[in-house]
Amino acid sequence: MDWQAWYTLAVIAATLAALVRNIGPADMVLWAGTILVTLPGIVAPQQVLSGFADPGLLTVAALFVVSGGLRETGALDRIGARMFGGARTERGVVLRIAPQVAALSAFLNNTAVVAMLMPVLGDWCRKHRISPSRLMMPLSFATILGGMCTLIGTSTNLVVNSLMVEAGLAPMSLFELAAVGVPATVVGIAYLVVLGGRLLPDRKDLLEQIGESAREYLVEMRIEPGCPLAGKSVEQAGLRRLPGLFLIEIMRAGRVVAPVEPDEVLLAGDHLTFAGVVQTIVDLERIPGLVPVAEDRSAQSAEQKRQRRYCEAVVSATSPLVARNIRDANFRALYNAAVIAVHRGGERLKGRIGDIVIHAGDTLLLQTGPHFAAANRNNPDFYLVSGIEEARPVRHERSLVAFGLLGVLVLLLLLGERLGITTVVAAFLVAGAMIATRCISAADARRTVNLDVLLTIAAAFGLGRALEASGAAAAIADVVVRWTGGWGPTAALAAVYLVTVCFTTLITNNAAAVLAFPLAMAVAREAGVDPRPLALTVALGASASFATPTSYQTNMMVYGAGGYRFTDFVRVGLPLNLLLLILTLVLLPRIWPL
Repeated sequence: MDWQAWYTLAVIAATLAALVRNIGPADMVLWAGTILVTLPGIVAPQQVLSGFADPGLLTVAALFVVSGGLRETGALDRIGARMFGGARTERGVVLRIAPQVAALSAFLNNTAVVAMLMPVLGDWCRKHRISPSRLMMPLSFATILGGMCTLIGTSTNLVVNSLMVEAGLAPMSLFELAAVGVPATVVGIAYLVVLGGRLLPDRKDLLEQIGESAREYLVEMRIEPGCPLAGKSVEQAGLRRLPGLFLIEIMRAGRVVAPVEPDEVLLAGDHLTFAGVVQTIVDLERIPGLVPVAEDRSAQSAEQKRQRRYCEAVVSATSPLVARNIRDANFRALYNAAVIAVHRGGERLKGRIGDIVIHAGDTLLLQTGPHFAAANRNNPDFYLVSGIEEARPVRHERSLVAFGLLGVLVLLLLLGERLGITTVVAAFLVAGAMIATRCISAADARRTVNLDVLLTIAAAFGLGRALEASGAAAAIADVVVRWTGGWGPTAALAAVYLVTVCFTTLITNNAAAVLAFPLAMAVAREAGVDPRPLALTVALGASASFATPTSYQTNMMVYGAGGYRFTDFVRVGLPLNLLLLILTLVLLPRIWPL
């Protein structure tokens, strides 16, 4: 190898070490490495920047918008709420949700699926007194497994597909990876069900600790005509076991129903008084037709509702609200906001919201306009004003449209080759349709695009091109072929898989795929075998991100929520990696002969 190859390998080694030591954000570390290989002219600046125009990267950006549209319309919430059914045990939950999560992840952004289901799974754990550490890791692993089944299941597959086209190979079909991905998913879920209970820790997580000290509010909700809760009993409506929420009473035509029995049938016009934590109160309003009593009936259009935001405000001792009840305080006229719920220290408040007399130190949950928090942050009437970012109005009226557009995306990907529509064009068409049909606003669509992920992919393209242009990939491939030469092409396949898994264990899966791909192509040339199986091996190996929390974004998402330690992922994920290695080596050469 000449100095350029050694220099490139040194830069990549330093970049990997920096990522493992977590000395900075992954995208910035990778860009630093990319700049270092650009300075001596190993790759030209235009080659580095061309990664931003890569079809795989652009497809990932468009799919962020598609997933955002499904989330904004409540379509993902509806899917998540139906997943658990009557499951009552850990094993029952894994058996029930893992196949469904994997199926969802085959077509939706994995991060969005985990973000949707984490609160639902956490609520189930709290209700059944089971530590989330028993279930959060299986949730992440199921999404990763599902993503291995289709072209759009994970951004890694799209990146590899783009590299395959650039290398002169035929693009992947939508379900080409399913021949190995589906068996891998079945094996992975069986592993989680059979051995997961023995290997997973039983640990109290951070979310549960926070939940124990969460503020309890008193809130009053009204059942509007057409609400799906009307005509159902309290038990059937799911209001008996809501985490951190207790149904105190029902006000019906001037009559109070208390205590509320499980078989009490709910009617349109009922006022339901709850005591509970803010997150569950926000979740209540995501139910169509269940609205706060304080809501202004004159502002009921879908567009007006989307302007609403939620804030928490602590009443100061000098506030004009002190010693006045909420009904007479004229809060809406003073602040252009409505009091939805009230919290007072460790005391559980009673009665109607409007009758509560405000004390200094009370925390009010407010329904406000979009700029309330900024406008009142320094208002002496309040000690503290903070927005609740996760409380976003849901576009329920657009959920069927969002589901329909998801179906259109799948059809375009299935028939794209016949219609002459590429994957990136199909993704942008559906993303644009999400905005055009108001499933998601243009501003929200921009916010859904994760720039960190896109910058990471683009930077990894630069390092991957340097690995190839410097001759380092060919030199490493020559070593791999010589070491595995006596064992045949399958040994070369195993070597490529192991190198890719090592990369994805140390860095992000997208970056691992980009770095391993030129190596796989060089091995194919040196060994004289068909490059396609090796390219697909890179896609499968880069997705096998089970052994560390840092190797995949969904693992990082559940890391804190499950109260995990780094070694928990090694203990549970490493055997799964080995199982998938064996499965890949058995199936892949038979489906795509070397």
